[in-house]
Amino acid sequence: MTPRRTLLLLVLTPLLYVLLGSPQASAHTELVTSSPANGAELKQAPDHLTLTFDEPVEPAGVRVMTVDGDRLPVSLVPGHKGEVVRAALGRPADGSFAVVWSVVDEEDGHASSGRLDFGIAAPAAQDRGDEAVTAPSPLVRNGLVAARWAGYLSLALFIGGLAFVTLLWPRGAHEPRARALLGLAWTCGLLASVAAIGLQGAYATLGGLREALRAETYADVLTTEPGVVLAARVLLWVLAAVVLSALLQGGPRTSRSPGWRVGALAVCLGLLRATGMAGHNAEGSEPTWGAIADLVHVLGVSLWIGGLVMLALAVLPRRRPDELAAVVPGYSRLAAVSVAGIVAAGLVLAWQVVGSYDALLHTSYGHLLLAKTAVLAAVLLVALASRQWVRTRLDLAVLLRGDAATVRPFGYSVAAETGLVLVVLAVTGLLVTANPGQ
Repeated sequence: MTPRRTLLLLVLTPLLYVLLGSPQASAHTELVTSSPANGAELKQAPDHLTLTFDEPVEPAGVRVMTVDGDRLPVSLVPGHKGEVVRAALGRPADGSFAVVWSVVDEEDGHASSGRLDFGIAAPAAQDRGDEAVTAPSPLVRNGLVAARWAGYLSLALFIGGLAFVTLLWPRGAHEPRARALLGLAWTCGLLASVAAIGLQGAYATLGGLREALRAETYADVLTTEPGVVLAARVLLWVLAAVVLSALLQGGPRTSRSPGWRVGALAVCLGLLRATGMAGHNAEGSEPTWGAIADLVHVLGVSLWIGGLVMLALAVLPRRRPDELAAVVPGYSRLAAVSVAGIVAAGLVLAWQVVGSYDALLHTSYGHLLLAKTAVLAAVLLVALASRQWVRTRLDLAVLLRGDAATVRPFGYSVAAETGLVLVVLAVTGLLVTANPGQ
């Protein structure tokens, strides 16, 4: 096999997985019933505990532990569709005892957990003072939110910056600021994806930050469906290094090459899809529409933010009137199309994930979504109000041949818009780890 065919195979393998491996519709996995029931008063110690979930689960994704931290063996109960599991209790002593359970959603990697208390030959004691971890560590959850926020931002800067240089500013491939920005976005994207695997494992097992650094945690996560998605994302970031290296070495000539454009498009679509598969877009009655809307939404945000940052940090500091006259109108049109796609796809995703006005108004997830929408609306109003002003200032900047006094207002406008968009991304990071039903 030739090196070119080998490279093509490496690109297509993870791409086909993330594009064709669309998950089925489901909400977060939740416990429906347990036998014995929570708070039950038992005459004798049971041999096992039966847990029934609202959808099929994998035994490896279900953890049942004593309050002392001992993990109990779990197995599927025959005769069901995979939603019923059994945990061997051993020989609990008379009196009160408790277990902590957690289950990982096999499609989006989110963890649900809780505690069950029982009494044996005595009334069950709900408030015995036993300290058991029944929810993910706040440090781990915040770390996972930070890793996903960094992943979203890196993805936006990389894909948006790559599109900006390729479509609007080919000479930017030789500009040090643009090269540094693309390189930094790629590095942060790869590191965030690798860190997310360990944090996902600690989050799912209700462990601490130390668990996120253990090799065993990575190995356990990579045997699950969310882990495979994360591994595919890491591989796609590695392939993105090949795409970026070719552009930086070849410059404008490479950006116009059909072969390079096909490869870059394949890798970027793979990154976008792999990112969406870890979210809530498939949790609804129409998962296909959710997946398509998520792809359009993330692509629009990437083109908008990546182009905005590239414009602010690489183009404007050069103060070249010919570049401003060529690049700013082109980016304005691209941003307008991107925003239209963001709004349309956002409406589909809101309908797909939230599902009702009541959930939108009375759940924390709905409140975060409303906050994100409010900030986005503020960004759009600022951009709309400044559009005509930018056109006027652009004509003046070209007339005065890029004088600093005429270019500086562009920087202020772009910086303000970029700051507001980063707030939108921060809220997005919280939405990814929030439960749509709560």
